[in-house]
Amino acid sequence: MVLSSRFSALSGKMVDQTFLGSIFAFLFGFVVLYHLVFKKNSERESESSDVTTTLIERSKNGGESDIDVIIVGAGVAGAALAHTLGKDGRKVHVIERDLTEPDRIVGELLQPGGYLKLIELGLEDCVEEIDAQKVFGYALFKDGKATRLSYPLEKFHSDVSGRSFHNGRFIQRMREKASSLPNVQLEQGTVTSLLEEKGTIRGVQYKTKSGEELKVYAPLTVVCDGCFSNLRRSLCTPKVDVPSCFVGLVLEDCQLPYANHGHVILADPSPILFYPISSTEIRCLVDVPGQKVPSISNGEMAKFLKTTVAPQVPPELLSAFISAIERGNIKTMPNRSMPAAPHPTPGALLMGDAFNMRHPLTGGGMTVALSDIVVLRNLLKPLHDLNDAFTLCKYLESFYTLRKPVAATINTLAGALYKVFSASPDRARNEMRRACFDYLSLGGVFSNGPISLLSGLNPRPLSLVCHFFAVAIFGVGRLLLPFPSPKRMWIGARLISSATEIIFPIIKAEGVRQMFFPATVPAYYRAVPAK
Repeated sequence: MVLSSRFSALSGKMVDQTFLGSIFAFLFGFVVLYHLVFKKNSERESESSDVTTTLIERSKNGGESDIDVIIVGAGVAGAALAHTLGKDGRKVHVIERDLTEPDRIVGELLQPGGYLKLIELGLEDCVEEIDAQKVFGYALFKDGKATRLSYPLEKFHSDVSGRSFHNGRFIQRMREKASSLPNVQLEQGTVTSLLEEKGTIRGVQYKTKSGEELKVYAPLTVVCDGCFSNLRRSLCTPKVDVPSCFVGLVLEDCQLPYANHGHVILADPSPILFYPISSTEIRCLVDVPGQKVPSISNGEMAKFLKTTVAPQVPPELLSAFISAIERGNIKTMPNRSMPAAPHPTPGALLMGDAFNMRHPLTGGGMTVALSDIVVLRNLLKPLHDLNDAFTLCKYLESFYTLRKPVAATINTLAGALYKVFSASPDRARNEMRRACFDYLSLGGVFSNGPISLLSGLNPRPLSLVCHFFAVAIFGVGRLLLPFPSPKRMWIGARLISSATEIIFPIIKAEGVRQMFFPATVPAYYRAVPAK
């Protein structure tokens, strides 16, 4: 019995040890198995990641890239260019800092000439479904008098006119149109630098939305990252001037004195603009000379608008203007001008406001950008291979000359009109201002000529200069009639001198030869590179 009891106890202990050993063995095996499986999966993920990275690097290296064009910026110029090149079969990678809808107080009025370019690019439907308003001309106000200047649209289809809209809505429509093409990739990211190798731009380095630093390569990089571009310094000589700032408000529940027209008030000290941006909203832009504006936060801006600007606003808009001030949604933006002064660089090109700016008084910026895109598209269309950067750069030098008729006309007119329309303590300048208003009020060729230049329908620099000096001579004639006096003759001489001081520096900055004699520039005849 004793042996039996001891045997039973020993057997129980062995069972307990075997059971415990089995559990430990099971746990140890599970840990080993888990480790092996996890390690294998990690290796697979690592291999997969390596393959993906390799594919990314292969698609982004200089030799095997399947991207044709990198576009930096997806504003009006970038989005329109992406769609245009994508439609032509190019593989386009667009990198935009912020893909949310912009909220700006400029870039809201497209001239008829710009709308024609929009049609030419197949983008005219981008002004649909955004409550865009047709614009048929301008109304000019001075000292209680008004004159209406209609666009000369008689020879065009009934749909052709100017368009005004919310800038952000227009840009989003263009981005959607561009990204709808399978060969256009739109990505949010911040380009930090251009990748240069032996004097040739090979691509860009950028930071993705998630913060990852990447490099992407393509035969051609087009920089159109706007007026605050941080990349243009290596591609041009930027001489940026800030003559004034715009103060922007939105007026609601009111009607313009002239429906579907832009309104320009020749106020003191500088112009005030009104134009529709939707069926219920009117944009007001108050020009403030210089680079400083009254503070919005401490109430100085509201006081300035109510005491200095409001008395000069047309009575039909005054109540809505005061209401807009009291709502407090006031925005400001510096008005920049910068003549195009490119450094032709293999592998890269500047476009849009990064390349060329003018005072926004005449609303010509988008017209110039779209016209530039048409010129570039026509130059690139015959080319199947963009990889010879040096040859492509020499060929694209013609772009800078071919763009001049439209760009120089609009740029020069914007700069000259801003100076003429602004009040001045100089009596000769004020006589020029009065002469301009009265000259345009004559109607016929005296209004049709200048308004066709402003609208982008007649991009002829020589016609611009002729009309500008016709205004000056008209002003002198009014001073000398009916009886000239030494004082009036002196003012007349100063008026002519003032006119030359206004327009000649602008023409010089644009380039006299390219502006008036483009056919004498060798690049004008640049042939398509041989295949």
